[in-house]
Amino acid sequence: MHANNLRCKSFSLANGFDFLFYLAVPIMRYRTAPALDLSQPLTAPRRALLREFLANTEGTHVQIDFASSRQSTLGVEWELALVNARTGELVSVANEVLRGVASRHPDLNEDDEHPHIKRELLLNTVELVTGVCNTVKEAKEDLARSLRAVREVTDPMGVELFCAGSHPFSPPQLQPVSDKERYAKLIDRTQWWGRQMVIYGVHVHVGLDRRDKALPILDGLVNYFPHFQALSASSPFWGGEDTGYASQRALMFQQLPTAGLPFQFPSWAEYESYVQDMFTTGVIDTLSEIRWDIRPVPNLGTIEMRICDGLATLEEVGAVAALTQCLVDEFSTILDNGGSIPTMPPWHIQENKWRAARYGMEAIIILDAEGNEQLVTEHLKETLLRLAPVAEKLGCSAELADVEKIIARGAGYQRQRRVAAQHDGDLHAVVQDLVEQMRSVPTS
Repeated sequence: MHANNLRCKSFSLANGFDFLFYLAVPIMRYRTAPALDLSQPLTAPRRALLREFLANTEGTHVQIDFASSRQSTLGVEWELALVNARTGELVSVANEVLRGVASRHPDLNEDDEHPHIKRELLLNTVELVTGVCNTVKEAKEDLARSLRAVREVTDPMGVELFCAGSHPFSPPQLQPVSDKERYAKLIDRTQWWGRQMVIYGVHVHVGLDRRDKALPILDGLVNYFPHFQALSASSPFWGGEDTGYASQRALMFQQLPTAGLPFQFPSWAEYESYVQDMFTTGVIDTLSEIRWDIRPVPNLGTIEMRICDGLATLEEVGAVAALTQCLVDEFSTILDNGGSIPTMPPWHIQENKWRAARYGMEAIIILDAEGNEQLVTEHLKETLLRLAPVAEKLGCSAELADVEKIIARGAGYQRQRRVAAQHDGDLHAVVQDLVEQMRSVPTS
């Protein structure tokens, strides 16, 4: 590399999130500072080293590499609650379940982690994670296989599974945390708020073939925040009470540091500057601690949609995954053709999040910077018509059509309230209904 190309000194978050520091000098000698592996927490001594290097090296800035993925490939994460089959209360048996799953896998030891079945913050949760999939149908099949593997362990234990944005009545303060250092640190830092995180979600990753698409597509997806929130809202109850909200989870999760709505950055360099500030000021120790509702994931080369409350059935997961994949692909095509993606002011975006969390499918949402408004379900139907050719190209027409089914029968929060009303407010009936919906998921 020519010396002239190194005059802007930098350090790079390369594959594995290693910091690599380079300093060019006129006679083309190079001084390299110690590497900092950001896949591991940034401890105080290493943070001090980073600060010292930045302070003493004028013009230094973070450079974050973005792995190239095949455009519009996808992966899905589905968080499931573990409950007592008789009482419906949460049970903290994730470690036993994960050991049982590993013992049935021919290539794993009992204490190894299954590649598609993971632990989460709380011991009452397991997470199903797909591989890289080409279609939503493939992702659903992957999740079904993992669900079958979990059921082989949980059924003999008398443990049932369900998915919703929250548990309707189990006390949050009684839920033990997984024995990972990063989780212990999170709870120590966030205290009461951290101990309230009895929440479950669905995350969808979609691959991007170029880094320069990540932030414009993120901004485009934020315009559809209320659509995803309304479709998935499934946490109306909290600690045995009806909150009056469609999604308690949406407002709960944003209490964590760096969680909530993403910032809007005009360039990748501005995003890199933000990340640098977060590291040097001790806000984060790893890049994954930026917990935005939608975020770029540089090491995977994806944009990750994290808005959604937990979804009760695989059909609903597929519907949300298809909507995400189609929007990302549509935005990507616009950028490939030299176009731009409209953005909205952050105050409109913030208001849309609140409206969708409060009113769900009945939310009147802000559509654009001019302040035009429409019922979210009406705009969803228009969006589905527009995306139909994209879905056909991606092979997810059937899954995208399932969005209409959610609109027709009601989102999770609406169905939960109906069940509660039919049983004189008994929330155990709500849990039983969620368990039965999960039981209806085909796993073969």
